[in-house]
Amino acid sequence: MDLLERVQQSFEDSLATKLAALDELPVLITEASQLITNALMNGHKILSCGNGGSAGDAQHFSSEMLNRYEMERPSLPAIALTTDTPTITSIANDYSFDMIFSKQIHALGSEGDILLAISTSGDSSNVVRAIEAAHDRNMKVIALTGKSGGTMAENLAIEDIEIRVPSDSTARIQETHLLIIHCLCDLIDHQLLGQ
Repeated sequence: MDLLERVQQSFEDSLATKLAALDELPVLITEASQLITNALMNGHKILSCGNGGSAGDAQHFSSEMLNRYEMERPSLPAIALTTDTPTITSIANDYSFDMIFSKQIHALGSEGDILLAISTSGDSSNVVRAIEAAHDRNMKVIALTGKSGGTMAENLAIEDIEIRVPSDSTARIQETHLLIIHCLCDLIDHQLLGQ
């Protein structure tokens, strides 16, 4: 396969993953947007976390909430737990990398808040610990996963929502996670502001 064919294959694989997601995920995405919107309307906030590319996705979601998505609106309360380097490194150094999100959730999370937990494999132990901490704080969880859903799927409560991308490819899952995040942002704005 030459370089041009590799690029074309990546586009085709991405499209195929998104089409499979289109068949499976719109209802879950809609439900997740309603959960977030209800929390925001009741004075709560959204905390987000993930590792690597998923950390970038957590920050992307938070920035869309704090600034704006596609329409002008007031800022919405969202915190990416991936951005505070001194806090993350001190927790990792003094305790464990597995606790970098859970300790922040115990300090910043409140009943009624939402955790947006992102992992392509569903097996990130620090994200699993974040879910456990969110439950300790009576927070609901929206999990963006892929593959089998991993340990995250096993740790979700009945009122939580898992949006699992139907793929085993990390790259394809991440691409679809970004689309899901944009769908959530659009639906949140639509529910809060209308057209």
